[in-house]
Amino acid sequence: MMNETAGKILDYIERSPSCFHAVKNLADELRENGFAELKESGRWTLEENGKYFVTRNGSSIISFTIPKKDFRMFRITASHSDSPCFKVKENPEMKGHGCVRLNVEKYGGMLMNPWFDRPLSIAGRVCVENGGGAFDVETVLFDFKKSVAMIPSLAIHFARDANDGHKINTQAEMMPIVSTDTEFDFLATVAKEIGVEKGKILSHDLFLYNNCKGSFWGTDDEFISSAKLDDLECVYATFIGFLNSAKKAAADSVNVHAVFDNEEVGSGTRQGADSTFLEDTLRRINGAMGRDDEDYLSAIAESFLISADNAHAVHPNFADKSDLSNRPHVNEGIVIKYNAAQKYTSDAVSAGIFKRICAKAGVPFQIFTNNSNVAGGSTLGNISTSHVSLRSVDIGLAQWAMHSPLESAGAEDAEFLSKAAEAFYSA
Repeated sequence: MMNETAGKILDYIERSPSCFHAVKNLADELRENGFAELKESGRWTLEENGKYFVTRNGSSIISFTIPKKDFRMFRITASHSDSPCFKVKENPEMKGHGCVRLNVEKYGGMLMNPWFDRPLSIAGRVCVENGGGAFDVETVLFDFKKSVAMIPSLAIHFARDANDGHKINTQAEMMPIVSTDTEFDFLATVAKEIGVEKGKILSHDLFLYNNCKGSFWGTDDEFISSAKLDDLECVYATFIGFLNSAKKAAADSVNVHAVFDNEEVGSGTRQGADSTFLEDTLRRINGAMGRDDEDYLSAIAESFLISADNAHAVHPNFADKSDLSNRPHVNEGIVIKYNAAQKYTSDAVSAGIFKRICAKAGVPFQIFTNNSNVAGGSTLGNISTSHVSLRSVDIGLAQWAMHSPLESAGAEDAEFLSKAAEAFYSA
């Protein structure tokens, strides 16, 4: 039987072909659940038992609930909205050899080989002139929805050593084909799709995405595959727990669900984890409730952050890449991630707290550490805590093919995370 939570996540990912769509979909669902939108440019008036959210850049979002003025702490989950992919450059048309290709560049540390021979579409945002002043521009979400591009592989007859290892030349080999029309104009095509004149388009942030629907697989539907499991699976699993807890949240804490952009390129943007977005939001909550800076610092000292970003499952064909004794499996629970160099924030105390949360939720957990000879990745936990110094644990859900346009994971694990998030917010 297909897991209901996993099905909801696959649906959310299908509706979220870019980070901008991912955040809009969360915002829409928050409004449907009685959350009020705040603007960073306006003054905040907050009330006890209030539910609110605020966005930055249209690609990051922080939502929160306030039980009462004299709250003790903040309980925060943080994940990210972006995924490795190809970004369409300005003036992208490359015409010749009987077709038109698009000039693209890498976004994030991506696996490039799986992008060959897949139906691709394009989504993101378009900046449009609206007749106002220089700072009065309008952004429009855009999604072709249908397959409009493909990057064909070179036939084996022309690359006899292809299966022996080939270093990809990104600029030369990864340009997607979109048309045979030598008059093809990318901006004109986009303008027609969104119903504006081409001359009204000022710029764009548009990305390729895998246009294959996510699915269950395995003899018992025990696995899922989709684009963007890293990290929209954690985004939406924690979001489900956050919304469920809003009806019964702990009376002593402000519960916060944070989603940041640009984790895959280092988080160093105004909407990334290495920005002031989280700190600004927490301080404004504190101030709007009539509390002073001493109250804020006391609350931060009590607070806790769960940094939720997917983890590496042991790959059965490459088991030697995993640690000898800490090798997570799909469908066997939430992964607690450790790293002696502090690429992950988990320590004995924070991991111990999270293990108790899992016990309260009745869900399993497992441990990840890197093979000592294989460098691992990093995530947004330690970046966030460099701005807001609170206790933190790094966790994720075990998956294969991380940073591929089609990733795989266990169908049961997302439900474990949604239950743990609900328990965390309600503890």
